[in-house]
Amino acid sequence: MSKPLDTSVNERAQHFLKVLIERYIRDGQPVGSRTLARDSGLDLSPATIRNVMADLEDLGLIRSPHTSAGRVPTVSGYRFFVDYLVTLQPVGDVDVDRLRASISGGHERKGLMEAASRALSDLTHMAGVVTIPRRDRLFFRQIEFLPLSSNRVLVILVSSDGEVQNRVIETKDPFPASKLENCANFLNEHYSGLTLQQMRSRLLEEMQDTRTRMDHIMARALEMVGQVLDGEDPKEDVVVAGQTNLLSFAELTQMDRLRQLFESFDHKREILHLLDRSVEADGVQIFIGEESSYAPFEDCSLVTASYGMDDEVAGVLAVVGPTRMAYDRVIPVVDVTAKLLGAMLNRR
Repeated sequence: MSKPLDTSVNERAQHFLKVLIERYIRDGQPVGSRTLARDSGLDLSPATIRNVMADLEDLGLIRSPHTSAGRVPTVSGYRFFVDYLVTLQPVGDVDVDRLRASISGGHERKGLMEAASRALSDLTHMAGVVTIPRRDRLFFRQIEFLPLSSNRVLVILVSSDGEVQNRVIETKDPFPASKLENCANFLNEHYSGLTLQQMRSRLLEEMQDTRTRMDHIMARALEMVGQVLDGEDPKEDVVVAGQTNLLSFAELTQMDRLRQLFESFDHKREILHLLDRSVEADGVQIFIGEESSYAPFEDCSLVTASYGMDDEVAGVLAVVGPTRMAYDRVIPVVDVTAKLLGAMLNRR
């Protein structure tokens, strides 16, 4: 997590900034020089401490609220803290076991993501957000055709996340079970391992290519698969848990701000856009306050990490909380949960 040391802030000032931010995260109250002197463990005069505070304020790392003589971190101060000063607390074995148990089991794709978002929320006491794997990032694993009564066929498609999709297709002519089995074998042999988007593209090419020789039943089989894929919503979705946990943070309970925040969770579109910025990034990404460029989150931080499947990024998960969140605990929780979720998907 740590970056190369920023030499623009001397070692003593860094120590005081770390102490101030840790105290503010814990108490949510502006931190005065007397509290800093006691918490810092350094034998310095009040005048010296005030000078250090003034230097940090000049650098834009802390500020003085109008109603208090103490100081609070700015977004820049939090960023400096996260980049250089935070001491991460490893997730304990008990909590890892809790996370693993929470997101394990026979969930389908959306249920698994809902379980992961609840686990994030429960462990951090903030809001947990998880994107459902995007369809264009999933791989085709297997397909089966089962003849039903009359001219109806049940199409069963299994994707790489273990989700089973069932669609009943109406056909012009009845299909013999033996022919449907041959079609399924052909598709499983030639299409397995492609992303669903690649599969759709190849299907369209082969159905439109008049030079490709295939019998009527195989052509209809390709059309049936196309109907299943076209019936899927191509937009990725997101699940959110624990929004009401944010009510326990006084700085987020201003009515207008709270309404905007909860509306953003309901609409989800901007959250998806924000999380998309983390899809291709390595490791944990952190957006503090205005860094998100999203007005409802100006008083919030997002700690995000992508999770993978079949050596590809499948989606993103995040914890949303106040800017004074306990980064030392939340960052490792997000990182571990992303790894556990990816491992769970790859075993399905």
